[in-house]
Amino acid sequence: MQTNLAESIRNTPEGREADAILRTCTHCGFCLSTCPTYQLLGDELDSPRGRIYLIKQMLEGEHVTFKTQQHLDRCLTCRSCETTCPSGVKYGHLIDIGRGFAEQKVGRKPYQVLQRNILRRSLTSPAIFGSLLKLGQALRPILPTALRKSVPPAKESGVWPAARHSRTMLVLEGCVQSALEPNINAATARLLDRLGITLKHIDLAGCCGAVSYHLNAQKEGLDYMRRNIDAWMPHLEQGAEAIVMTASGCGVTVKEYGHLLKHDSDYANRSARVSAATRDLSEILFAEKNLLLELLEKADIKNNSNFQGSRLAFHSPCSLQHGQKITGVIEEILALAGFQLLPVPDQYLCCGSAGTYSILESELSQKLLKNKVVALESGAPDYIVTANIGCLTHLQSGSTVPVRHWVELLDERLEKISSEA
Repeated sequence: MQTNLAESIRNTPEGREADAILRTCTHCGFCLSTCPTYQLLGDELDSPRGRIYLIKQMLEGEHVTFKTQQHLDRCLTCRSCETTCPSGVKYGHLIDIGRGFAEQKVGRKPYQVLQRNILRRSLTSPAIFGSLLKLGQALRPILPTALRKSVPPAKESGVWPAARHSRTMLVLEGCVQSALEPNINAATARLLDRLGITLKHIDLAGCCGAVSYHLNAQKEGLDYMRRNIDAWMPHLEQGAEAIVMTASGCGVTVKEYGHLLKHDSDYANRSARVSAATRDLSEILFAEKNLLLELLEKADIKNNSNFQGSRLAFHSPCSLQHGQKITGVIEEILALAGFQLLPVPDQYLCCGSAGTYSILESELSQKLLKNKVVALESGAPDYIVTANIGCLTHLQSGSTVPVRHWVELLDERLEKISSEA
């Protein structure tokens, strides 16, 4: 694609990156077939190729309208198009640049500014979000049915094992996961403890920055990233092997710290090191597969009748399969543990959660949720399992089948083995 960016942006870091990405697009249209919003709306401007043209026009100096902004807002940033694209177009980076540019040109309507500010303040603060969640849970019995479904019941975490191993890894506590599903990280700590690894959470680390960054408060998002880098680096320098991600949405962002901060002379090297040290939990377990197999083989798990009938439908979050390019790993781990993985139609399609998308674009999100739940429930699973807290809560709001993080089921299975051994 030939470009002629406006002088005002051409020589900026964002302009140079956008120009390079635009020039890789060959207009082939393969991305249309896997774009969730194009499948729903049938409008090419709500497809990756259409949005690429809109961004190109904006950056070349053409007039920007609220309609342009709306088409960019409707993108889920699921990055399914990146998986499909034969030319390797880095669409996820381009849509962030385009949204930021559009907001500079047309701003936001007052109610949108208020809504986005509330989301940024509440979701990125565990204290604020936790307090609001507890209030909602207390009122849950008297809430209308539709609203009650969006407020999950209170959950408890199991025991976090004491530090006792020379091998250590760090874990991101996250913004909302510790309040919504506190057992996820605790289950991860117990699982890694069985493999000879101590998992530490660092209090100074918080929101990964994704919420603010993708709501076009990009400076704020980068500040969150810098804070996390400052919190993690001393531990990495002292020998921590990895930063473990139990929410794939956070994982894809932290793995891109090096890219997002590459022009920051104070953080470029450290951000690259943090990104290089970041692993999805499934990557850690796959690397330790031999140790995991030893635990499972001791119990002869595949011949243990107590474990039969655990039928799972796995929802692979977009941030895992399209963002981090991790496919088939969690399914293999669960199969080794004796679970039966059921086929799920259209696994590449987004569930509609997409961070704050389920709030800001609720109509489209609900349509995607309905389609995804039908696909996941088609095999009559005992559980739906996933790897991202946003997907988990979103799916549970639309399904009567219990939705769990996959590590919780694996932890429970190994705990049962230990108690029966």
